[in-house]
Amino acid sequence: MSSNDETPRTPGNPLREELPEEVETKTPRNTPAETTEARTQQAGPERSGPAAPTGRQRLVAGLWPPRVSRAQLIVALLLFGLGFGLAVQVASNSDSDGALRGARQEDLVRILDELDDRTQRLEEEKQGLEDQRTELENSSDQAEEARKQTVEKEKQLGILAGTVAAQGPGITLTIADGKGTVEADMLLDAVQELRAAGAEAIQVNGVRIVAGTYLTDVSGGVAVDGNKIGSPYRFKVIGKPQDLEPALNIPGGVVQTLEKEQATVTVERSDKIVVDALRPAERPDYARSSSQ
Repeated sequence: MSSNDETPRTPGNPLREELPEEVETKTPRNTPAETTEARTQQAGPERSGPAAPTGRQRLVAGLWPPRVSRAQLIVALLLFGLGFGLAVQVASNSDSDGALRGARQEDLVRILDELDDRTQRLEEEKQGLEDQRTELENSSDQAEEARKQTVEKEKQLGILAGTVAAQGPGITLTIADGKGTVEADMLLDAVQELRAAGAEAIQVNGVRIVAGTYLTDVSGGVAVDGNKIGSPYRFKVIGKPQDLEPALNIPGGVVQTLEKEQATVTVERSDKIVVDALRPAERPDYARSSSQ
């Protein structure tokens, strides 16, 4: 045997065939995160179940289907009614202001002048009443002064009641209704506009207009306090012409409304208007003066 085949021997050790060294395989240690993940993966199939709802799913579940209580329903109805009322009010204001919104500058200036004249007229009436009170307080013969004022007041009340004739400056309003489209409410609007402008005495086609006058539609015309009148309707009005005529001609006013109905309207100023249609003085059945 050659020396190359001989197995070296170590003194003191038995003869043996050397084996290859065992390589120790070390299992790497897992980190805590990897361990937790692995455990979760292993336990996943065993703990499978319904997934937890997301935030969006919880929000949808809370809002639908809606849960409405009785109090919430009442509040919703009240808010709806309030909103509807406000909408109607705004629409109404828009309709009433539409004519003035489209008016010319000259018309707006005339309307403002008319309002200033009305204010001035009320101030003058107030001042007149204050002067009467002062005269009563300072007059040496208060009884005589009171009698004079009573007579004057009686005349004024007679004009307003239509029991005495009157004359003074004013206008004549003529409405020719060839188409038969003018109705009682249109004439009533004219009367109310004239009163608001300071008319002190009015008659139409021989019928005196007073506080209790009523107008109705009848066949072939209009009835004033039961008296039938027909076209042309002629109003005689005593008052300040500078106030009466502009009041009828404001944008969207009496004249424009009647002209839309194809009626012909004319307004004439005069320094002397005679209102001589009279109403009988009616004595009340039950009412008596408190001074008696």
